[in-house]
Amino acid sequence: LGGGGSPVGLAQFVDGTEREFDVVGADPLSDLAVLRARGATPRAALLGDATGLQVGQLVVAVGNPLGLTGSVTAGVVSALGRSLPTRAGSAVRVVDEVIQTDAALNPGNSGGALGTADARVVGINTAVAGVGLGLAVPVNAATRKILAALMRYGRVRRAYLGVAGVRVPLPPAVAERTGQSHGVRLAEVAVDSPAGGAGLFTGDLVLSLDTVPIVTPSDLQRMLTEATIGRAVELTVWRRGALVDVIVVPRELVTT
Repeated sequence: LGGGGSPVGLAQFVDGTEREFDVVGADPLSDLAVLRARGATPRAALLGDATGLQVGQLVVAVGNPLGLTGSVTAGVVSALGRSLPTRAGSAVRVVDEVIQTDAALNPGNSGGALGTADARVVGINTAVAGVGLGLAVPVNAATRKILAALMRYGRVRRAYLGVAGVRVPLPPAVAERTGQSHGVRLAEVAVDSPAGGAGLFTGDLVLSLDTVPIVTPSDLQRMLTEATIGRAVELTVWRRGALVDVIVVPRELVTT
């Protein structure tokens, strides 16, 4: 990826500028990539922060729908906090805080910018979920870290436990004891995974990781960062009427 070899493709800008480009890094699990143009380009758009968006706010989508270069459509933020499943090989992940908009998106809009009225890019269009329903990966603190990793290393490193779970309400006694209302029940534990080797079982109810409450599968996913690869972490689970602490050493997620 990247480097001084043959360019990956040709980027066309709205002012007519054309530049060959390289792929610096790509991360299918966040549906993001970083490209580097060879040579001077028009002034770049400024990144905003999707955290401050509000439902009903005006947004503008830019892209090449159906091959129509440089198309711009307008709409509003229809909803916030959506989730988008992604996959890379056998690895499955969920992108959190996805923006839903009614700005007209069609095939070809993917990868285009979703901007605000003050010309700040707050999302990257990623999917057309139906008529009048488009989704965009948000520009926020989490995605900025992903982009920084892609620019520096060309990839994103994540930790792997080998579990799949669902959000469930806690039994009243457990809720009262822990002060949280929900946890994550493990629906699957891979036998040859770090979780399986550490003694986690299907049916275990995960309550926390290193004392941080785990309420949804996304909470667990967010904790499995590069910093936890190869480091012993403590999972507290509710099992057969008792709290059990399990020490697990996540390994690096391999997506190929």
